[in-house]
Amino acid sequence: MTTTRFPRAVLFDLDGTLLDSAPDMLATANQLRGRCGLSPMLLEQIRPHVSKGSRAMLAAAFPHLPTIQTEAMVPQFLETYLQELGKHGVLFADIESMLVALEEDGAKWGIVTNKPEYLAREIMPPLGWETRCAILIGGDTLAEKKPHPLPLLVAAERIGFEAGQCVYVGDDERDIQAARAAGMPSIAALWGYRQDHEDPVGWGADVLLQSPADLLDPANWPPTR
Repeated sequence: MTTTRFPRAVLFDLDGTLLDSAPDMLATANQLRGRCGLSPMLLEQIRPHVSKGSRAMLAAAFPHLPTIQTEAMVPQFLETYLQELGKHGVLFADIESMLVALEEDGAKWGIVTNKPEYLAREIMPPLGWETRCAILIGGDTLAEKKPHPLPLLVAAERIGFEAGQCVYVGDDERDIQAARAAGMPSIAALWGYRQDHEDPVGWGADVLLQSPADLLDPANWPPTR
């Protein structure tokens, strides 16, 4: 008899959870700053904003500009990011080993991100994930995105599970809010991107883990139905 150890289905956030994409975002922001005659910013200046999306990163890169101007730069940011995507960022340590462990245990895994779907799909082939990832839902795939529960509910349904049978892993409060609203057990990835004022203890995740290596131990995962 085969003993299952990990949850049967796991959904992950992408940036800050599986992928350390901050270096790609830094290269993108610095290209835009260079076009405006500004000096490069440092990785630690943009890193806390990565999980908040392009608007937050533009606000960090151009703090002297009003919101209306940084909003107008979003298409330019995404176009530039597409050229930098995958050139600088890497998987967090132990993520690939963890995914292999899930697969060897017969679990399905997928990605639910607020990144536009076309950008998320660009990342799949270089990582060899296009045939391994059971579901990919981006921020524009559906009518709602996280913290709304719809993306998690749809992802679970499409891979053949109820929400309570899955676990969601993410590094942002919106990830945990979405999981809670969906009735899905959650793990807060403390190795990801956070701003100084954010306190993951208050997010309400079922489990908080310090390192991707912690995901290799089945005992660290929350129970599912």
